[in-house]
Amino acid sequence: MPVTSPASAPSSSFGPLRAATVVLGWLGLQAMPVHAVHAAPEPQEPEAAATGKAEAARPAFQLSHDGRFVLDIRARLAWPRCAEGMQWDGQHCQGLPDLMTYKQAQTRAQELGREDGIRWRLPRVNEMRRLIDRSVRPQGLHPALFPDAPRDWHWSGSAAVNARPSNPYNYSQISGQGPIPQLTAQQAWAINLDTLETAPDMGRGNRLMVRLVRPMQDSDLPQP
Repeated sequence: MPVTSPASAPSSSFGPLRAATVVLGWLGLQAMPVHAVHAAPEPQEPEAAATGKAEAARPAFQLSHDGRFVLDIRARLAWPRCAEGMQWDGQHCQGLPDLMTYKQAQTRAQELGREDGIRWRLPRVNEMRRLIDRSVRPQGLHPALFPDAPRDWHWSGSAAVNARPSNPYNYSQISGQGPIPQLTAQQAWAINLDTLETAPDMGRGNRLMVRLVRPMQDSDLPQP
């Protein structure tokens, strides 16, 4: 019995067997799934692709060629591995950190700048927060980068002048020196590397620890 084909199928005049074959082939084509065709990604230049991979693989922090600084590659900052007053011996930070008022910390940065010919300064709060490693316990500066790091209040260069009367309960006795006179009630930012707390209203007469920072130089980078 000849196979009756759809109106759009080829005519059965080819003979029953050939007509059936053609019709089945036509039905098979109709049943084939339709796949979306996506344009192939535009090829990158080899040099640009290699640069992109290198940037993605580069760690955020590296040690300088002499091991004395931690380099923030993205922010292009160089951090001494020891707080001010402590000395780097090649493996550890020896001694005790200096405690300074805000003005003394600024003066120390200016003195270093004159000695090195590079602008040293107090770091901003967000720059110091970048150093905090939340994967270590307790959270704070990673001991492999900043060994023997003191964990207490540090001055920041993010200044905040508050003209209101001083609050005797507001960080005025952190160093045990008693309330700060109201004439010295100018305040500045500080960060506690133990509790990770920040304070925008630290009295500048307090004596806190200091960790200065300077711009990273190409000569700081380790040799390939």
